[in-house]
Amino acid sequence: MTHAPELKDIVKQKYGQAAERVRSGSAGACCGGASGCADPITSNLYDAAQAGAVPEAAMLASLGCGNPTALAELRPGEQVLDLGSGGGIDVLLSARRVGPTGRAFGLDMTDQMLALAEENKRRSGLENVHFLKGEIEHIPLPDNSVDVIISNCVINLAADKDRVLREAFRVLKPGGRLAVSDVVVRGEVPAEIRRNMNLWIGCIAGALSDQDYLAKLAGAGFEQGSIEITRVYTVADAQDFLAGQGEDMLRLAQAADGKFASGFVRAVKPAEARPQAPAAAARVNEPCCAPACCGR
Repeated sequence: MTHAPELKDIVKQKYGQAAERVRSGSAGACCGGASGCADPITSNLYDAAQAGAVPEAAMLASLGCGNPTALAELRPGEQVLDLGSGGGIDVLLSARRVGPTGRAFGLDMTDQMLALAEENKRRSGLENVHFLKGEIEHIPLPDNSVDVIISNCVINLAADKDRVLREAFRVLKPGGRLAVSDVVVRGEVPAEIRRNMNLWIGCIAGALSDQDYLAKLAGAGFEQGSIEITRVYTVADAQDFLAGQGEDMLRLAQAADGKFASGFVRAVKPAEARPQAPAAAARVNEPCCAPACCGR
């Protein structure tokens, strides 16, 4: 079993290399670290209009498995957070959707991806975009601070998915929405695939079953959890992606044929009623004079 610190180091290394390839003008970077985007997971996710709305480098650095900006039904004025924002494509698209009265945050732990995202922000001319360095298990934002959380093929890479979902729940406002694209498992998966780190980085081996995903959402406090399958992956889809990666990789892929799929994962944080206690209400207009009230 791979430990969380080791997994984080491998993800940082692979995604850092992907960002460097884009910044150096090399071919696009896919989920599995291939030099081209023949990867069936990451290809053909955005239409021409969306591609034209962001810098080309943001599109080339896309390592996702869906289009969460379309899924989330963003509204003007909303605060949006993208977990594992990479080169920033979904943050930039979200910023355009929420408009100048809203804000779009991107959180990533990889320095190279953050540098690429900042370059893409400058090229876009958008001012309502903010990129943050950190881990999705420890989101550096206050409780109840964002309306929508999106993510694109990132939660499945986390070793502690329960912690990620609890953190997402914490920072969402009451009534806030989780709307992520992710890879899910359909049926039993050979243990050898679960142990294979190349497939971890290929957005596959860390995936949850659809039922486990829903259970973890509920365990974190979310309601109305649902998963809409959008694409089932087969060995035939991945022939170009697997080419040159060895017989062992091809054998593993054949054992997992049809067992992995992309899905839109939705859930809602309950709209909690939080009536103000009478004693607290009486202090609202008083000057702060003690530690108990200085954080108001």
